[in-house]
Amino acid sequence: QVQLVESGGRLVQAGGSLRLSCAASGLTFSTYNMGWFRQAPGKEREFVAFISWSGPSTYYADSVKGRFTISRDNAKKMVYLQMNSLQPEDTAVYYCAARSGPYRSILPRDYNYWGQGTQVTVSS
Repeated sequence: QVQLVESGGRLVQAGGSLRLSCAASGLTFSTYNMGWFRQAPGKEREFVAFISWSGPSTYYADSVKGRFTISRDNAKKMVYLQMNSLQPEDTAVYYCAARSGPYRSILPRDYNYWGQGTQVTVSS
């Protein structure tokens, strides 16, 4: 049974930082590309960041480029999202997702497994 469990979300002031973590189990983690997505109330789920199975390839949404960093530790079966200079518009539930396909994707439908999400709230 595949499980992705996010953690690290909380209330933070604008300009602050958070690091989200996602623990994976039940899959050969090192063979999966991983992504972070977010969903704000009343909005569709949107792509945030992608990291390839081996780690060297990353990709970011324009809205977070230069502020967020995705990384992974295949030995620990973990993926992380370091978020700096947080703004109120970053407020959302953040999800990690696993993709077995070979290419980068920003589309939620291309991901096979999802976590339950962790809430990030940025106050102004």
